[in-house]
Amino acid sequence: MLHSNPLLPLGRVLLILFAITSSGNSEEQARPTNVAQRSDFHNSRISFERDQAGHVAFIGGSITEMNGYRPMVMDYLTQRFPETEFTFTDAGISSTCSTAGAFRLRNDVLVHGKVDLLFIEFAVNDDQDAAHSLEQARRGMEGLIRHTLQHSPTAEIVVTYFVNPEMLEKLQRGETPVSIQAHESVAQHYGATTIHLAQEVADRIDEKKLTWKDYGGVHPAPFGNAIPTSMIAKTLESAWANELPANAKQTPKKLPELLDPQSYTSGDYVPREDLKLGPGWNIQAPDWKTIEGSVRSRHQNRDLITCTVPGSGLSFSFTGSAVGVECVAGPDAGTLEYKIDSGDWQELNLSHRYSKGLHYPRTVLFDDQLKNVKHTISVRLSSKESDYGLKPAVRILNFVAN
Repeated sequence: MLHSNPLLPLGRVLLILFAITSSGNSEEQARPTNVAQRSDFHNSRISFERDQAGHVAFIGGSITEMNGYRPMVMDYLTQRFPETEFTFTDAGISSTCSTAGAFRLRNDVLVHGKVDLLFIEFAVNDDQDAAHSLEQARRGMEGLIRHTLQHSPTAEIVVTYFVNPEMLEKLQRGETPVSIQAHESVAQHYGATTIHLAQEVADRIDEKKLTWKDYGGVHPAPFGNAIPTSMIAKTLESAWANELPANAKQTPKKLPELLDPQSYTSGDYVPREDLKLGPGWNIQAPDWKTIEGSVRSRHQNRDLITCTVPGSGLSFSFTGSAVGVECVAGPDAGTLEYKIDSGDWQELNLSHRYSKGLHYPRTVLFDDQLKNVKHTISVRLSSKESDYGLKPAVRILNFVAN
């Protein structure tokens, strides 16, 4: 969703500005140890201040989608640069992880033009929803950052680590959650700035200057969202403290070697016209009133690639190193049988632990260890019942490939 120069609710702007300028001393608001500033934010400032135009994008899960830090940062930027024509892209989608983000980045962010400033938030969902390994979280984050820089070499990137109770407990024990370890390694490698909100919250709670209740939980309250907004604003204000030189020019980012050759750095959707659908497969909007389980509004009227007939198959060809599905997996989510090239038939269960009462959006991969050449994949619906004892079905938003 794109937003261009939104009208600003005065009360929210005042809340943000009060939090940034008045809530405690500056060290409490943004301790240097909890912000790793790896950019001078010179490129974005040239766009915002000199060109008076800018594209700022936010990608993440429900923490990004909600009325939280994202609109607060938008308000800060429009206050900071009142003459600038901003385009804000909201690419927050509840329940999605960095894997999903890497494969939907082009469609949800990059198609809207050159990116000046990108905010990423996936630490919580990589931890609790996807339960990613270090390798999986790294591949998703490297895909997001490198793909953005390939598309927009002058883009500047900020990764914010939000927090859930389990991650908080680890930090309080002196441990670093896996998702943050993975994301930080990528951010360091590419020079992306990181806002370690999770550690900031842990520190303030340990110092008895904050409670988890006051912060607001996994989906922070306005007070809680003002903390990362303040940390981001103070970081940018520090970078932009001096006058912009008259001869300042934007500097493209020189890409380093890949951290992981299998990272999803060219993630995209497989065009539907490339799919060869067999009998039993259709592209249509499901009749959700007749299907058990709730569905979120963003998926209710979407035409999905569907099948409810076991044994029915489809196939398509792609060139890349990874292939999978972006689906909504409900109580009847079935198992897909698949074969890549001349390999053996294998199985992929689309169900999730959150699927019992919700058609849960998730991106899962058949394989991400392929050679980066042309492949053909055949897929069919298994006759196995779903994890919740229902006749199997599959509802796919998109097939994805790297």
